[in-house]
Amino acid sequence: MEYTLNDGGSNPGKKGFCGNSCRKLPVIDWLADLPETQLESDLVEVQFKNTRKGFFLNNMKLPLDKGDVVAVEATPGHDIGTITLTGNLVLSQMKKNNIALDHYEVKRVYRTARPTDIEKFEEAKAKEHDTMIRSRKIAENLQLEMKIGDVEYQGDGSKAIFYYIADGRVDFRQLIKVLAETFRVRIEMKQIGARQEAGRIGGIGPCGRELCCATFMSNFASVSTTAARHQDISTNPLKLAGQCAKIKCCVNYEVETYIDAKKDFPRQDTPLETKDGTFFHFKTDVFKRQMTYSSSKTFAANLVTLSVDRVKEIIALNNKGERVDTLLAKEPVAKSAPVVDFQNVVGQDSLTRFDKSKPNNHNRNRNKHNRNRNNNQNKPDNN
Repeated sequence: MEYTLNDGGSNPGKKGFCGNSCRKLPVIDWLADLPETQLESDLVEVQFKNTRKGFFLNNMKLPLDKGDVVAVEATPGHDIGTITLTGNLVLSQMKKNNIALDHYEVKRVYRTARPTDIEKFEEAKAKEHDTMIRSRKIAENLQLEMKIGDVEYQGDGSKAIFYYIADGRVDFRQLIKVLAETFRVRIEMKQIGARQEAGRIGGIGPCGRELCCATFMSNFASVSTTAARHQDISTNPLKLAGQCAKIKCCVNYEVETYIDAKKDFPRQDTPLETKDGTFFHFKTDVFKRQMTYSSSKTFAANLVTLSVDRVKEIIALNNKGERVDTLLAKEPVAKSAPVVDFQNVVGQDSLTRFDKSKPNNHNRNRNKHNRNRNNNQNKPDNN
């Protein structure tokens, strides 16, 4: 028998868990159509709420497939999760996450979830929002510099994980004591970053698309202003910051391409010496391979755009002690190409045949009418 769980995501009723995590945590089991690979390992990967995953041992040889809802061993009691990976690829996934079986405590899969397990899980999950609101008030009363962003109850309701954000170290021993007395469950505190919080909430970025952290990103690399400088992006914090108040993750996407394209570019802090004065770097167009220089070091004045090759040529001459007459290279006078007019071939007409002005028949008729009237007036009257 199959059961459906819904955590309030965009696809309610999907087999297993759903929500934002459905879109950014799946693993393509490209060995699923090979039955022999499913027997090579008894380990399975199970996904819970808030992108939390774990690896469990199917020592009872249950016929488990991707998407099955199972009850697994927890500390204490049991938890409810969804199978996301089985067979040989589980070992590859553990290796990717630097998990060694010698030091990893592998818990067991108890059974496929029963109706009573699902009911108990839904009851515990229904209390998560109210628990989060009350826990925030408790943390505020204790004057703790932290924000509780989410609460996740264990499948049997005996344990709750509180996800919080804090800039520094927080002594929450008193908070744990008050929370345990208030909710009568075992308490676990787990700190998350601002990017994980933004991904959990979701939203639309300045590009008009859904946030990357809410769709496909699960690992967050640090982003520095150096990456913005390589791409000549304004380092204004208001423009660089995302909804998490950190530098946008997408700043890292193309920085390697820019670095590779600028390998042979001259240094931007090298001025260009001419007989008329000194020019300083103003901006660079990496993919057009053009550099713009200004006669003033502080503002844009007398801007001149040069190719990278021309800039390197001027710098080489400056290093020899020579000053160029002008930044722009003297281009050779190009011979005027002969104008090839349209030739009538295979009975074709000229393409400019519609450009010729046509006589205005209305004016011609009006002039003729005026001439006839004048002639009639000038005729002598025979009477």
